[in-house]
Amino acid sequence: MISLPPITDYDTYRAWRSDTSRWLPVARDIADGHGLSWGPPHVFSTGTNLVVGLDGDLILKLFPPFLRPQFVSERGALAELRGRLGVPIPDLIAEGERDGWPYLVVTRLAGTVGSEVWPSLSEAERERVLGEIGAVIAEVQRVPPGGLLAIGQPWDAFMRGQIAQCRARHERLGLPAKFLTSLDDLLRDATELIPMHAPPVILTGEYIPENFLLGRRADGWHVAGLFDFGDVRTGWGEYDLLGPSAFMAAGHPRLVRSLFDGFGIPRSEVNFALKRRLMALMMLHSASDPLRHVCIEGWPDRVDDLVQLQELIWPE
Repeated sequence: MISLPPITDYDTYRAWRSDTSRWLPVARDIADGHGLSWGPPHVFSTGTNLVVGLDGDLILKLFPPFLRPQFVSERGALAELRGRLGVPIPDLIAEGERDGWPYLVVTRLAGTVGSEVWPSLSEAERERVLGEIGAVIAEVQRVPPGGLLAIGQPWDAFMRGQIAQCRARHERLGLPAKFLTSLDDLLRDATELIPMHAPPVILTGEYIPENFLLGRRADGWHVAGLFDFGDVRTGWGEYDLLGPSAFMAAGHPRLVRSLFDGFGIPRSEVNFALKRRLMALMMLHSASDPLRHVCIEGWPDRVDDLVQLQELIWPE
């Protein structure tokens, strides 16, 4: 029987993952060990971990040892959210570990990955989907965090760590120098702008088209499922508005409005203070990379500082 290697870095892991012969026998043995059927493997190309369709109904998600925290987050989130949402999420069927690699077997949801559909949606369909995404975020955040409170750093410690390394991160990622002064201003005020000790809610950090499913009904496309909870943490709820703001609403006023309406932000509260708080959260997000993630064509040439950028991302 082929063993799983003790991989400790992304580059080695990606090379290993690209060779099916290295992991397929293990995937089949895991399925057999749980008495699960399997057919020709379907490898899902998106996502960090190895995700393999065992058959039409089940998925194996295999986590390399250095990504064990994602296994813990995924397993914990599925347990806390099970039966508590109006939108489908995977059911946990089995879990275990091979050679230091934890794994989960979950049900496969019906629908089409949002990233495959989003570019072709009409403006009206995008408005509806973003409203539904906002409502899903709010629904997830109404679920008591329970055991998820123990995952990762407490919100205030996480934020302070992000603040400490934020400028260096964005310099490394190539943020134009003209934005650095306003970034310094934002970081100086961040602990006042962002609630640091508010009651924490469940955050996925990734309400982006790659992590939800859409289904087509008679009136068009709707949100049909939510998956991938490997980056779950707890904290201030507005943190989860950043992905859909950057990747999907992309500065279109009606799309931004639909997202906020779905989430439950009254129009009277969409003001400078909210936008400045969202801008701070966007720059401090664990995956923050505005040059590549803010999907507004040519935005670095259209604004001179982060105050102008927040007005471009969240127009009224």
